[in-house]
Amino acid sequence: MQEVIAVLLEDKSETDQDFQMRLEECQELIKTAGGKLVATLTQSRDHPDPRTYIGQGKLAELKSLAETLSADLIIFYDALSPSQVRNIEAALDWPVIDRVQLILDIFTLRAHSKEAKLQVALVQNEYLLPRLAGQGLALSRLAGGIGTRGPGESQLERNRRTLRDDISRIKKQLKEAEKHREISRDRRTSSSRFKIGLVGYTNAGKSTILNGLTQADTYEEDQLFATLTPLTRSFSLENGFQMTLTDTVGFIQDLPPMVIDAFHSTLEESRDVDLLLIVIDASSTYAKAQEKTVCQLLDDLDMLKIPHLFVYNKMDQVETADFVSPSSPYVAISARSPQGIKKLEEGIITQIQSIYDYFEIDLPSQEASQFLGQADSLYIESFIFDEEKNTYLVKGYKRPQSKISH
Repeated sequence: MQEVIAVLLEDKSETDQDFQMRLEECQELIKTAGGKLVATLTQSRDHPDPRTYIGQGKLAELKSLAETLSADLIIFYDALSPSQVRNIEAALDWPVIDRVQLILDIFTLRAHSKEAKLQVALVQNEYLLPRLAGQGLALSRLAGGIGTRGPGESQLERNRRTLRDDISRIKKQLKEAEKHREISRDRRTSSSRFKIGLVGYTNAGKSTILNGLTQADTYEEDQLFATLTPLTRSFSLENGFQMTLTDTVGFIQDLPPMVIDAFHSTLEESRDVDLLLIVIDASSTYAKAQEKTVCQLLDDLDMLKIPHLFVYNKMDQVETADFVSPSSPYVAISARSPQGIKKLEEGIITQIQSIYDYFEIDLPSQEASQFLGQADSLYIESFIFDEEKNTYLVKGYKRPQSKISH
């Protein structure tokens, strides 16, 4: 396990809670990447130093700290410019990476599907291209550790032209992968099934919810970015109403724009859904701040207009008095319990009833079997036989503008 020193700037305009949230998130990311945080150096400034991010006095303090602790790596928890990395490494004579490279390193560990691996490789190459001149020290000392995993390690030794060729090749492969994804998505979009998208802050419990609703048995761990590859599964309610549920990559505060760009196809999976489940870790001290981050990103992606249900998860770890000001509509659950999943299903049903149109029909008994053939796309509330009329009184909900044939 590599020993890491983290460096953070405390913006004088941010609150203590916002800074503490960033600090803890930094610790979690380093742990997820396989590092051990041995020291944290902070500095309060109005803005970063354009040359070295932190001031010269702090830089000298950082060099002394790294030498004393014999740390393997220094991580600046912000995005550094290529020139800042070069200047800092020259001043410290120590391997340095920034927050973006740390996140990409974790993405490399989490990427399992071919498309996810291609997306990570693309972002890494585009990120590393302007930094080729300043990465030698980190590579020579880290020898495959944090910040050097994936395609970056071998490709840094190649020239820029080769790296650009690789970027073009990966983009072509991604376009092919996206075509296949679009075909699959078009099939789902043309389907009459109700579609649900899972979005939320990383480690909020989305995969746990997916497993609870669909028995999908996906990777489920208390780690940041546990899910990178979008996963769609079908499931049905007790009355036979069928739905699909798609899990997506978790959001994080100030997610680097290039990461959002590279994983837009992952987020696109949730653009054409009927309902978004916005999952919040209610047990987190920063639940409201994380909710704000998710909603801001969804708004930026023009997805907040989609009908949504806030799912406050991990309520088994929350004191009732601490749970205040939930956004509406919402359910508060523990996704690891059957009762929590049942409560979530009830919340989903309420949303279906608000999104779909209510209907009542008298159905001749001889047409019942034909009608039931389309029942998986109708939310049927009741199906009662009237012996006198020899008909079924059917009450339920249907997709707006859709016709019921019988």
